[in-house]
Amino acid sequence: MTVHTVKYWLTEHPNIVNFRWSPTQSYASTWFFLFTAVSSYVIAAVSLHILLAVTRRRRGLSLGPIPALHSLAMALISAVIFVGILLSAAAEIRDTRWLWRRTRTTALQWFLCFPVGTRASGRVFFWSYAFYLSRFLHLFRTFFAVIRRRKLSFFQLINQSSLLCISFLWLEYSQSFQVVAILLTTVSYAVVYGYRFWTAIGLRGACFPLVVNCQAVLLGCLTVCHVGVLCIHLVKRGGCNGIGAWLFNSVLNAVISLLYLKFYVKTRSLSLRKQ
Repeated sequence: MTVHTVKYWLTEHPNIVNFRWSPTQSYASTWFFLFTAVSSYVIAAVSLHILLAVTRRRRGLSLGPIPALHSLAMALISAVIFVGILLSAAAEIRDTRWLWRRTRTTALQWFLCFPVGTRASGRVFFWSYAFYLSRFLHLFRTFFAVIRRRKLSFFQLINQSSLLCISFLWLEYSQSFQVVAILLTTVSYAVVYGYRFWTAIGLRGACFPLVVNCQAVLLGCLTVCHVGVLCIHLVKRGGCNGIGAWLFNSVLNAVISLLYLKFYVKTRSLSLRKQ
């Protein structure tokens, strides 16, 4: 497969170039679907946890190779989305650079701050839509944890539900910052899920908590980028597109960061006690 072929299938295919986020043209693109999906996810996870608790099984159930195959699939999907949105962003910069000269917008500013009036259509938003759909596959991790360990984490429920809502808002309001967020998140997921597959098939793991550290670095990078968006919005004439959704996104990101910080400190203290 040549580089030209890869670029065609990831950036120039008609379905990618002509993509448009619309309740009538895009699957799972309505508020009703989002609320139904999040509610069903929480209810199903809690019900499964209660059901297994009632049966009083001392050990979790075995899922065989399913979690490993899920991790492999998520690693590959995340890698494809990363490459796709990176190449698509480069193509959008190439095609619209002439327009940026009028508004004095640089490539870095565009990555963090879409011009006001940006519509959710084209290459970048196609891959944002693919990322949104992939969020539904991430939800299976919760059920794997409940079935195998009979453990339901409140943080996991909040984290997965919030990230699903955030990725929906990116498309619904053509929100700024999403390109960088998807790039950082997918490269992190490719590493994390690839590592999970590596250890699931019996290969030796890292000598440090790789998954926890990767997620901590990701949250730190996203926080820095949020600050960058705010700075550009305040100094740029007209501001950034979808800033209201970005504000809600920032609040959810802050909640997730605080919950994860608590989880990270607890994990580190337990590991130090074992040493």
